[in-house]
Amino acid sequence: MNNVCLVGRLTRDPELRTTGTGISTTTFSLAVDGRPSANGEPHTDFINIVVWRVQAENVCKYCSKGSMVAVIGRITSRSYDAQDGTKRYVTEVVADNVRFLSSKGASADNSVNYNMNNAGESSSTPANLEEDPFKDFGSEVVLSDDDLPF
Repeated sequence: MNNVCLVGRLTRDPELRTTGTGISTTTFSLAVDGRPSANGEPHTDFINIVVWRVQAENVCKYCSKGSMVAVIGRITSRSYDAQDGTKRYVTEVVADNVRFLSSKGASADNSVNYNMNNAGESSSTPANLEEDPFKDFGSEVVLSDDDLPF
């Protein structure tokens, strides 16, 4: 069985990309707290996450650097030939479900809690948002197949 469940914060703003066939995707790194070292030092793992289709669009719309999310998915590994001719290996989590837990610094009064499944349906709505924090979000990024490593 290949299942993973992670809770952490986005390390950067996700960017929406589109494949040559029109499928939406985004990738981001998730900072996940690990067990402290033997001397008590905190440890953080940085896990690469890939999200596809409607969920990718929703992650880009509702999340930004520092947002806390829960990711349920599967670990995948792949390889590709880089432009310099070397073979690169990548291990990442492909998300099946992303739950938006909160934005960094959000109080209990204005936090956002969404559950986006593959169909893109939400299980709840925003709670008491005073203004749209995503009103300045940029437009969709279109990439050619040459821009993708797979």
